[in-house]
Amino acid sequence: MPDENKSKEKALSMLGLARRAGKLSMGHDMAEQALLKNKAQLLLFCSDASQRLINEFNKTIEKHRINTRVIITDFTMGEIHFALGYKAAVFTVNDKNFSNRIIQLIIQEENANGD
Repeated sequence: MPDENKSKEKALSMLGLARRAGKLSMGHDMAEQALLKNKAQLLLFCSDASQRLINEFNKTIEKHRINTRVIITDFTMGEIHFALGYKAAVFTVNDKNFSNRIIQLIIQEENANGD
């Protein structure tokens, strides 16, 4: 359990760094713009994002043939709000290095959970 929380905290911390560096697009409109402008390296959904929202972004990705990794995280909107100061169910990471590190941390968290 402690390793699981540590990976999750590190991932949230890395998202905070990405936000301060201006490499996050948070919320529906900003995330969609980042995708359409091919800036997004990673598309993340909170665990409590609506299925309608997820479906809408999946359709956008298919329609515009966007090659971006999509992950539905274990983070809730409340955790994102607490960590980043902005409440959103969807966001993109617009930097390759940040996205690679965040993916690694999310995978570590999933492995710790046994998912």
